[in-house]
Amino acid sequence: MIRVLHAADLHLDSPFQALGREKAALRRSEQRSLLSRMGELIKSEGVDMALLAGDLFDADAPYPETVRLLEQTLPQWGVPVFIAPGNHDWYGPRSPWARLDLGEDVHVFTGEEIACVDVPALNARVWGAAFTGKYRRPPLAGFEAEKAGDTIDIMVLHGEVGVPGSPYGAIAEQDIARSGMDYVALGHSHACSGLRRAGETWYAWPGCPEGRGFDETGEKGVLLTEIGPEGCEAKLLDLGGRRYEVLAVDVTDSVDHEKTVLDALGRDTSRDIYRVILTGAPEAAPDIPALQSALEGRFFALELRDGTVLRRDVWEGREVLSLKGLFLDGLWQRYEAAETDEERADIELAARYGLTALENGEEPPLA
Repeated sequence: MIRVLHAADLHLDSPFQALGREKAALRRSEQRSLLSRMGELIKSEGVDMALLAGDLFDADAPYPETVRLLEQTLPQWGVPVFIAPGNHDWYGPRSPWARLDLGEDVHVFTGEEIACVDVPALNARVWGAAFTGKYRRPPLAGFEAEKAGDTIDIMVLHGEVGVPGSPYGAIAEQDIARSGMDYVALGHSHACSGLRRAGETWYAWPGCPEGRGFDETGEKGVLLTEIGPEGCEAKLLDLGGRRYEVLAVDVTDSVDHEKTVLDALGRDTSRDIYRVILTGAPEAAPDIPALQSALEGRFFALELRDGTVLRRDVWEGREVLSLKGLFLDGLWQRYEAAETDEERADIELAARYGLTALENGEEPPLA
């Protein structure tokens, strides 16, 4: 079995504009530490090879300290490293990849055509290709490798699976199945795919190792994949970074909105970035500035949103002499005479739908 660390989409030097200048700079620094954390995993997990499936940089002009750190860190991993540049960090004569001095154990694929590197010490061949611009044609179309005895064939690519016509290296499952690979290590999509299979070929993408916005929430990490003649296994390893989370909190019956939010969190959030959305139909509108001030110290960063709708007294206006008043008064008498909570709930709901019709609305007013 070959133990592989499979990572992608680090997007080093992301702007993090929503966090403000100081916290954005801190987040970029923390992103760079992903490289050393992966190096620690390589040693602790007995990894034989590292595959980096593109978009290591967020743009084609990374900070100089990021470039220097790559030159210092990757050779220290102590295993063969294979990199397939993606649409954000594409390879060109003036790209950072063309200038980096990464040593003999680090191989960067530089062309759009799939190339092969022999790794005799592991009885393996590693195949790969690069984006040479922001877009590229399907990398696996028509490709099929001839097997070489019991050699394990591994591929590293950046591309988009299952999206025909995608300009970002569209990859079809049938092309993966025909490739002749034992494992295809992919990048581009930012949510982990889990281990998948097309024909006799296993494949996966790990997603980004850390979230960078509220479209990248929850658990993130890198894949530790074991590849051998009997098959393939993979697990997602958390690198201990900050998490982005979106939490909706219903404050309909809340008398203390701060306590209601804290009860809904249920864990230590001091390292994380949260968007908390207040929902429901409370008696009074939440005091968002006061709540932001009370809660923000419990997070690395907090975005608080008010999604509530003020509660409406459905029986208001039943004593007014009008069509609406007569309608409500008739239902109110039935409501008063009802013998069960279920009957009263049904009558109230009928009143809400009736009001909606009378007022030419689309939805019944909330309780």
